[in-house]
This record gives sequence, C-alpha cells and structure tokens, in this order.
Amino acid sequence: MTTQRMIAAVAAVPLVLALVVVAWVKPLPFATYGPGPTLDVLGSVDGKEIVQVSGHKTYRDQGQLRMVTVSVSRPRTKQSMWELVTTWLNRSDAVYPYSAVYPDDQTQEQSKQEGQVEMSTSQQSAEVAALSELGYDMTPKGLEVGAITPGSPADGALDVGDRFVSVGGKAVTAPQDIVDAIQAAPGTGAVPIVVERDAKQETVQVTPTDVDGTKKIGVTISPSYDFPFGVSVDVDPNIGGPSAGLMFSLAIYDTLTPGSLTGDKVVAGTGTIDTDGTVGPIGGIQQKIVGAREAGAQLFLVPKDNCEDVAGAHHGDMRLVEATTMHEARKAIETWVKNPKATLPTCGSGDS
Repeated sequence: MTTQRMIAAVAAVPLVLALVVVAWVKPLPFATYGPGPTLDVLGSVDGKEIVQVSGHKTYRDQGQLRMVTVSVSRPRTKQSMWELVTTWLNRSDAVYPYSAVYPDDQTQEQSKQEGQVEMSTSQQSAEVAALSELGYDMTPKGLEVGAITPGSPADGALDVGDRFVSVGGKAVTAPQDIVDAIQAAPGTGAVPIVVERDAKQETVQVTPTDVDGTKKIGVTISPSYDFPFGVSVDVDPNIGGPSAGLMFSLAIYDTLTPGSLTGDKVVAGTGTIDTDGTVGPIGGIQQKIVGAREAGAQLFLVPKDNCEDVAGAHHGDMRLVEATTMHEARKAIETWVKNPKATLPTCGSGDS
C-alpha cells in the first residue's frame, strides 16, 4: 500500500466509526411491545370492586380472572438501533414498524383518547354479552352517546348515556340518521338535538365544526339498552383499548352467579367482545401470554383469530385454550375446573 493510500485509509477510520455510531443511535421508525401488567377483574382496587352491581345479588369468591396488557412504546417515540436490537433479542418482546402500530399523525393524547373510547365501548359490550348469557333480553332500545371527544362541540352539551330522540327535527333510529341530520343542518348555526336523559327529554343546541368538509359534533354513537339492574366495570382510565372485553364479560357473569367460575384458580385471557358474545382478535398476544404466565395463570383464553400468532409463545405449563365466543370460553373454563386434564379446544388442533 502506498503512503498516500495509507494516509487516506487512516483518515477514513474516524469517519467510518462516526457513521457507525450515528447509525447505531439514530432514531428509527419502529415501535416495541413488551409484557404489561395484569389485573384481576374479579378483585378490587383501593377497596373498590372492579365489577360493580346494584339491584342484584352478587357472589364474590377467591378465583381470579386476569385481563392482560401490553407495554407499548409511546406515539412519536422512535427507537435507536441499539434499543431495537436489545428488544429483539429479548424473547418476551417484539419490534414492529411504527406505522403498523400508530397512524403517522397520531399524537399521544389522541392515542389515549382513542383507547379510552375503545375501553368504554368494550365494557358496555361485555355487560350486554354477560347479561345475554344469563338469559336477559338485551335487544337494543335505540342509540345513545357512547363517548364524547374532549373540547368538541358536544363536550358540555351532551352527556355519555344520553339517548337520541331526534336531531335537527328528524327522528333517528340508525347511526347514519344522526350523521345525515347533522350534515343537512343549514348554515353554520346550532343543531337542536333532543335526548332522553334521566327519564326526561331535553333539547340541547350543538354547533358542529367543519372537519375536512364534514360537519362533526364529536360523539361516538352506540346502541342503547335498558339494563335490568345496574352493572359496570371500573378500571384505571389510563388502561385503554378493547382487548379486555372477553374477560370483563366473564367477570360480570361470575359475579352474578353462585360459586366460583374458575374454581378459585387463576385464569387469564384476552379478546374483544361483541354484544352477541363473539370474541375478536387483539394485538400483542405473545407478550400477553408471557404476562399471564408470570402472574401465575394456569389457563389462558386465546381469540380464535389469534391462533396463528401463538406459535412459539412462552406459556410454560399454562394451557392455551381457543375462545370463539364468551359462551364457549365459559364452558371451557367450567370443563377445566372439573378436570384440569380435560380435552379442550386449542389453536389449530380442534381439541387437546
């Protein structure tokens, strides 16, 4: 090697090292998942029962039904190569493209609000599914305000639980009726909305805002039900998302029926719930399985559509049981309690 080349090579070393360092610490567009805390929804927090019932006898027991969570990196927080490699090497964690987890323009506050709306909706769906499982007629009786966006036109004018009677002078029976009535309102003035609140009809005036050419008042529209008695689920508002729906429904059912659904054992699981009891898929299933195992769960309920995602999950001796509906999940738990070695529906193999 000539002297000139030697000098050039030596001079290039710091530049190469600098590029390596920059590449190693430069924030990259990826999000990370890790096992989050679990919560026994049959239990209480600060002396307050999570499943609350008024007007019906309750049956408390020593069993546990644990909802599971995922620890997700925050919106607009990107990871360095060093952090991503460290996470990837941890068998309990996962790395995903940022866009697969968050919309590019979503802020942390928007993500939190979305999660809270999903949580609220899942709680009502769980209440309806559980009461239907108990034989109550839970046919929808109209439409109501399911959630209100903070700072929106509806904030302060409408309340969560208000049942819609009419919008802009037109009776409404379907969500699209409400949307159409708001869009049809003349000019930029207020729209009269008649709601049923505390068994009385009230008229409120709400002035829509224009969002990309569409008039919006900032509410989520949900089916409205006449509950035979009071039932609710109260969890930390910082916990968002719809994935605890199945566990909420089972906890409500257990609280309203004699004996322990879990046989005083620890059961965990995940899955969204529809009002008809159908269980839907969720994200972070492998991390949730790890969290449940570490919390001492002996049985874990897996949504059917997540079955292909559990291959290689580190579940130890904890049994993984496929859940298609709340009813089938309940029956599987009851079968397992009677015989822990019983044949149960499992992912990909029918029964096990």
